[in-house]
Amino acid sequence: MDQGEDFIVRTMSAGEVAMSVEWAATEGWNPGRHDASCFMEAGPAGFFVGVWRGEPVACLAAVAYDERFGFIGLYIVKPGFRGKGFGMRIWQHGMRYLGDRNVGLDGVVAQQTNYRKSGFRLAHRNVRYQGRVHGIGCAQVAAAADVPFEQLLAYDRGCFPAARERFVSVWIAQPDAVALATVDAGRVAGYGVVRRCKAGCKIGPLFADDADVATGLFRALAASMPGEVIVLDVPETNPAAVALAERHGMTSVFETARMYTKDAPAIAIDRVFGVTSFELG
Repeated sequence: MDQGEDFIVRTMSAGEVAMSVEWAATEGWNPGRHDASCFMEAGPAGFFVGVWRGEPVACLAAVAYDERFGFIGLYIVKPGFRGKGFGMRIWQHGMRYLGDRNVGLDGVVAQQTNYRKSGFRLAHRNVRYQGRVHGIGCAQVAAAADVPFEQLLAYDRGCFPAARERFVSVWIAQPDAVALATVDAGRVAGYGVVRRCKAGCKIGPLFADDADVATGLFRALAASMPGEVIVLDVPETNPAAVALAERHGMTSVFETARMYTKDAPAIAIDRVFGVTSFELG
């Protein structure tokens, strides 16, 4: 616990994680309906709340996925309490918690300079695309729950900087969501999840061997949520992912700066057609 005067930083309870997700909704980040319970599984010890005279006023997720990689997100100070140093206090607490790990974040572009002061370097942009997508089923796509979990997890590990077994297990099984996988000749060739959010739906992750596999998964996921506005967060460094979004009539509405404190992790970025979450990587 970090404390001083009337401000303390401590680990969140499950209810406070839910509170932080509601703050994210107020900020216009449109979280998923079950993000709070899923996020907790990524690393409950890394969710922090800043309390001023008994009132929660700041929050931060600093998830330590393993001994080498962590991710910062859900960095929010309540309106009315900004400009008082509370954000910096909880930020420093989270960074101390993550220690010498390579730390990633998705920050708004305007804050890049501030993140550089904390040792972060730009890796690439992630672009949020949004639109109504006419989905269609795909014969090669099956429920992710029907695929051996070890194979699904191994595929996820090639597209994400750390193993995240517990998180993936709950992410693909959450309510108000559909998780699908493509299996080719007995091996996983891609998988994706679409979940209902405060408004519309988000697809994430969308990992696939190539554009054809990604397209089949994308259309099948969209078909499971007919008529909904779909959001897909695309790494700009994968041109095939950008093309997929634009080919389906989606428009760019927002972008983040993906930054790391060390070198960008050696993942298969050409297989990342949609990131899992701006909050957790």
